[in-house]
Amino acid sequence: MPIVYAAALKTSRMNAVEAALDAGAGAATLVIGTSALSGATGVLATITLADPAGTVSGAVLTFAGMPKSAVASASGTAAKAELRDSTGAVVASGLTVGTSGADIIINSTAISAGQTVQINSGTITHG
Repeated sequence: MPIVYAAALKTSRMNAVEAALDAGAGAATLVIGTSALSGATGVLATITLADPAGTVSGAVLTFAGMPKSAVASASGTAAKAELRDSTGAVVASGLTVGTSGADIIINSTAISAGQTVQINSGTITHG
């Protein structure tokens, strides 16, 4: 059985994630990658987020300024995403990517180098 956190603690934890994204001098990024996403491996596109990155309501962090887009640097099937601060340090990993029913909603999971990748929306919900 999973751990159940108090509502106030969930909100505090999500505020801490948002603060970590905004801690650096610049904006955080969302890195979209293949199932092999790790560091520089499997990266398909890197999208600069708004600064501040988003807002927290209850146990949900919703990313600001959507839609956002970037040009794909590689080809593959989008499967995972990572949130990185302005220095490139990973703040959160293992985010799901899809055209619906995922943490990060993009226009297409089939990505080709040079194509525009668009994030339509993004949220992280504390379990």
